[in-house]
Amino acid sequence: MTDPSLLVLSSLAGGDKHGYAMMEDIRRFAGVRLGPGTLYGAIARLEERGWIRPVAVQDRRQPYTITGVGRERLRDELASLDRAVRAGLRRLRKA
Repeated sequence: MTDPSLLVLSSLAGGDKHGYAMMEDIRRFAGVRLGPGTLYGAIARLEERGWIRPVAVQDRRQPYTITGVGRERLRDELASLDRAVRAGLRRLRKA
């Protein structure tokens, strides 16, 4: 999974959002500023995989929601990253 995809799924795990709201949420929780091309490219890939889907438009902005499959994928990816982080930290303590 690419970093922008992980960030988008993590943002949507906190609730439905449109693109700009995702960019701001990601900037706040990860300190990363995704450009529109990167963000909407990730959204398109995630939607193609069935990990996110659009929801009813409330105004002219299109909100998205994470699907059950997307939640499972995010959970698996975060567990894998957690294992890698813990291993890295253990190794640093030994160095």
